[in-house]
Amino acid sequence: MTNSRFSRLSVFLTLVMLASVASAQTLSVLYNFGSASGDPLNPAYIGAVTQGQDGNLYSTAPHGGIDNGVCCGAVFKITPAGNLSTLYNFSGGADGSEPQSGLTLGTDGNFYGTTLFGGAGNVGSVFKITLQGTLTTLYSFTGSTDGGYPAAPPVEGTDGSFYGTAVEGGAANCNDGYGCGTIYKISPTVGFSIIYQFDFTHGTGPTGLILGTDGNFYGTTSAGGTNDLGVIFKITPAGKLTVLHTFADNEGCFTPLVQGGDGNFYGVSNTGPGSHGHGAVFKMTPSGKFTILHSMNLTKDGEEPTGLSQGSDGNFYGVNAYGGPTNSGCQDTCGTLFEVTATGTFSVLHYFDYTTGMAPEVAPFQHTSGVLYADTEFGGAGDAGPCSPVTCGVFYSWTNASLPPFVSLLPYFGKVGNTIEFLGQGFVQGQTTVSFDGTAAAANVVSSTYLTAKVPNGATTGSVTVTTSGVTLTSNKTFRVTPRIKSFNPTSGPIGTSVTITGVSLTQTQKVTFGGVAATQFTVNSDKQVTATVPTGAVTGHIAITTAGGTAVSSGIFTVTQ
Repeated sequence: MTNSRFSRLSVFLTLVMLASVASAQTLSVLYNFGSASGDPLNPAYIGAVTQGQDGNLYSTAPHGGIDNGVCCGAVFKITPAGNLSTLYNFSGGADGSEPQSGLTLGTDGNFYGTTLFGGAGNVGSVFKITLQGTLTTLYSFTGSTDGGYPAAPPVEGTDGSFYGTAVEGGAANCNDGYGCGTIYKISPTVGFSIIYQFDFTHGTGPTGLILGTDGNFYGTTSAGGTNDLGVIFKITPAGKLTVLHTFADNEGCFTPLVQGGDGNFYGVSNTGPGSHGHGAVFKMTPSGKFTILHSMNLTKDGEEPTGLSQGSDGNFYGVNAYGGPTNSGCQDTCGTLFEVTATGTFSVLHYFDYTTGMAPEVAPFQHTSGVLYADTEFGGAGDAGPCSPVTCGVFYSWTNASLPPFVSLLPYFGKVGNTIEFLGQGFVQGQTTVSFDGTAAAANVVSSTYLTAKVPNGATTGSVTVTTSGVTLTSNKTFRVTPRIKSFNPTSGPIGTSVTITGVSLTQTQKVTFGGVAATQFTVNSDKQVTATVPTGAVTGHIAITTAGGTAVSSGIFTVTQ
C-alpha cells in the first residue's frame, strides 16, 4: 500500500514538473508570412533579426513585397505581439533585390543591410533604412574588383564606419570565373572602399563579420583555404587578415560567428564533422584552438545548423534547417531549435512540424525582454503569396523562464564622456538609474524602451546595470571602458627610469610597454596615473597601457637613452 501510494505520488510530482517545464518553455507562431497580399515572403539564410529603439523587431525577407511574387523582397517590422508591417518594398532596380541579410542597428538609430541582387550593377547593394522606412542606397556593387552578391549585413566598427563582405568579386579568380570575395568599408567621411580581396589561399566566399572585443573583425569563408573547405579569419580595420583556423573534414561554416562572454568564438558547421556528418557546433579560442562541442544526430538533433546566438543565461541557441523526427507535413523533416552550453551539453527545445514552421535558417535573436525571436523559410498557414505547397514561413517566439530580461548597449565600449545607448523596457524618467560597474551615471530616458547615458569618470570595465521601477536589469555583455594616455614624464631616459604616465581610465591597468617591450615594474597610482620603470630591452617608441577595457597608445615618443 505504501509503495503504491509512493508510486502515485511520484507520477503526480513528475507530471507537475513536466507541466511546469512546458509552461516555462513555449514556442508561439506570431505571424504567418503570406497571410496578406503584398507580405514579405520566405525569410531565409542569414536574415538577422534586430531590435530597434522602439522595442520592436526588424528584419528582411528576400521575396514578396509589392508584386506578391518571387521578386523583390522587403524590410519589415514586427511587434513582440506579432503585428507585422512592411517598411520598404524593393523594386529590383537601383534600390536592389532579394535582401537575405537581415539588419543590424547602428549607433545613429538606423538599420543597415544588403541586397543579394539588384543595384546599379545587378550584383547587390548596401543600404541604410530609418525607423520610418526611408531607404538610402549606400553602394551598388559592380561585380568586379569591388565584389558582388553581399549576403550579410554590415557591422559597425569602433571608428563608426561599417564593414561587410561580398561573396564574389575581387582581384583573384577562384577557378569558377568569379573572384573569391571582398571585405569592404563604408566610412561616413570617405565613403566606400575595399580593405581586403580574398585569394583562395585565405578563403573564398566570405560570410558575415562580427566585431570582436579587441576591435578587430572575425569571420568565416564557405570554401577556399588549404583544404578548400573554408577558414576562420581575423581582420583589422586597416585590412590585415590572419587565418586562425583552416576547416577540414567538412567543418565548413556558412554563417557568422558569435563571440561568447568568455571571449571565445562559437559557430556551426553545416555538413559535418563528427561521427554523424550532419553538422556540428564548434568553439575556437582567440588564438585559433578549435574544438567540436557537439555533432548533430539527424533524427534526434536535426541537421544543417544555420545560426547561433548567446542568450542572457550564457548558453547558446541555434537552429537546424532540417532533420528531426519524420513529419508528414513537411516535404523533408522540418528542422529543430536547440540549446547548447559552452561545454557542449546539447538539447533540442522544439521540433518544427510545418504548422510552427519549416526550414529555420535564421539564428534566434534575444529581445531585451528575454524572449527569443526568429523566422522560418517555409511552413505555416499563409497562402496569399506564391509559396504553395510549402507556404511562406512563420515568425515565431520562444519563451523560456530561465532567460532573464536585460539591457542591450550600443556600443559595448567607450571612453569616459562618450554617450552610450541602452535598449530595454520599463524605463521611466526620474525613476531610472544607471551604473557602469558600480559607478553611477545620469540616465536620459528618451522612451520606455530607449535611454542614453554618458560613461562617468572612474568607470571601470564590467557589467552595466539599469534599475527602473524597482527592477535591476544587467547588460548581456561586458562594457569595456577605453583607456586614454594624455602625457608622460620624463620623455626620455635610460633603462631603469621611472616614468609617470597620466591619462583616463587607468585603474584596471594590466600591462605597460615601452616601444613594444613590457615593463616588469609598474604601479597604478590612481585612475588617472600609472608609474612604470623603463625595462631592459626597451627601445625608443610609443608607450602603451593595456587595461581590461583595451589598449591606449601615447601620441608622443619615449626616447631610450644610453
